[in-house]
Amino acid sequence: MGGTHVEGSVGHRRRGAWGVIAVVLLVGVHLVRDGSGDWRTDGPPQPLAAAAPGLPPAATGAVPDPLDASPPVRVRVPAVRIDAPVTRVGLDAEGWIDAPAPDAPNLAGWFTGAVTPGERGTAVVVGHVDTPAGRAVFYDLGALARGKRVEIVRADGHTAVFTVYGVEAVPKDAFPARRIYGSTGSPELRLITCGGPFSPDGGYESNVVVSARLTEVR
Repeated sequence: MGGTHVEGSVGHRRRGAWGVIAVVLLVGVHLVRDGSGDWRTDGPPQPLAAAAPGLPPAATGAVPDPLDASPPVRVRVPAVRIDAPVTRVGLDAEGWIDAPAPDAPNLAGWFTGAVTPGERGTAVVVGHVDTPAGRAVFYDLGALARGKRVEIVRADGHTAVFTVYGVEAVPKDAFPARRIYGSTGSPELRLITCGGPFSPDGGYESNVVVSARLTEVR
């Protein structure tokens, strides 16, 4: 995967403090939709205006306390049929956020430079939208709607359940890093993949970002 520059410029490749990372670029996107037809013709679903970020979900019962650290092992998004194992990803040799290998298209990646899902702060899970072989784990992420659930199974046996309050496509060259990655003081989750217009030379122009807040612990 490519990664981010702390000031939002994709022309620079050094990473500063987490929380001001500017953009997530997934490996292999420039290779897909090569004009051969089939599944690639229309591209992945894109977020609707009605799914744009609003206020985080209002509590309908007791607000769960933040959890202790425990790495995620699986991500489930029932509304768009995502059910995938999660591996750890960090930074590549150039200081960019890495991603699961393109030959593991159905594997999601938790970025270890952020908190684990359910901790206080903003956790980040990334995944490919597609690869040269076809659709990948987060292909349908852009079809998600506000109010839907994201379930993160953790190594400690707990499942952290998040409620989606925003789905958006944001340009990679003007990524609102502080808004997306910054801590709100509550346990939050971001799911990120590629999206928006596609060109063979530049790949996808945007990132699809799902914003969700912890609402249940099982």
